[in-house]
Amino acid sequence: MPDFSVYKWLLGAFCAFSVGVAKTGVPGLGILAAPAFVLLVGDARFSAAWLLPLLICADCFAVVYYRRHAAAGALFSLLPWVMLGMAAGAVMLGYPDRLIRPVVGTISLVMLILFLWRQRKTTALPPSDWKHAGFYGTSAGFATMVANAAGPAMNMYLLSKQLPREEFVATGAWFFFIVNLSKVPVYTKLGLFSSQSLLFNLALSPFVIAGALTGRKLLLLMPEKIFVNSVVALAFLATMLLFLPK
Repeated sequence: MPDFSVYKWLLGAFCAFSVGVAKTGVPGLGILAAPAFVLLVGDARFSAAWLLPLLICADCFAVVYYRRHAAAGALFSLLPWVMLGMAAGAVMLGYPDRLIRPVVGTISLVMLILFLWRQRKTTALPPSDWKHAGFYGTSAGFATMVANAAGPAMNMYLLSKQLPREEFVATGAWFFFIVNLSKVPVYTKLGLFSSQSLLFNLALSPFVIAGALTGRKLLLLMPEKIFVNSVVALAFLATMLLFLPK
């Protein structure tokens, strides 16, 4: 088991819970996890692998919950671009932490800006032609491979398809389930998994499950705006810390 301080365990538990909530109730709230896990693990190359099993755990709940609502056709034009972005991200993971750390910070910051833009521009649908599919697909593929931070880019793409709410969430759930599983052999080949990371994932999995099961109910206990603003503020703070020297 990793020898983390109490605050790191609490941060990991909060991130795991947020990931569960994001997958089944409030898409976008998992944005904190990517920069926070870099700070938690201390190495940007390994943090993506430490976070991935928690994402897959939450994906399983989301896929089961929304199994009847996915719009597979919305993904066909996106997948080739996503594969291209993932290939570029796999190459990037071969570089040392001092280079990847600011890249992860930049990706997280861009994803935050996209998320906030979407929150403010709910009536402004992005175009859905092949150029924008290429932009969102490669961005999502690179961001998910390097930093597990493709949520806002993917949400913007699905928004352009004007899907009903349940299809929107279900299609995103299936997309991330497939993409996250495809990253496992890449991370394994690069030696990014370890016994410590997997034990850490096992210890935090109950928090993911709790978040996945209470994703919708949580909004009844706390106003959505307050919850979203709190997570975005924490994500911004964690992202800024990635640009500081170690």
